[in-house]
Amino acid sequence: MELGEVTMEYNDQVKNRLRRVEGQVRGVLNMMESEKPCNDVVNQLSAVRAAVDRVIMYVIGENMEQCIREELVSGRSAEKVIKDAVDLLMKSR
Repeated sequence: MELGEVTMEYNDQVKNRLRRVEGQVRGVLNMMESEKPCNDVVNQLSAVRAAVDRVIMYVIGENMEQCIREELVSGRSAEKVIKDAVDLLMKSR
């Protein structure tokens, strides 16, 4: 089983995080349309990036936990799942 192939249920917590990110992006667009200073826009964009990074970490972590449990229950090694998780993290950067 590969990490990216597992179907996950995404709970309300992660969906709400993305909704907040969506609101932040709309806020940045409004700032740009209002011609706010560059440093203010960049600060908000950095906050958006950090929020997206947290969502990525959450999704990968939850997925990895589920995959490792399934591997261990089946008697297989979780080593490949961990490697896949690290690869996904690297790809997200």
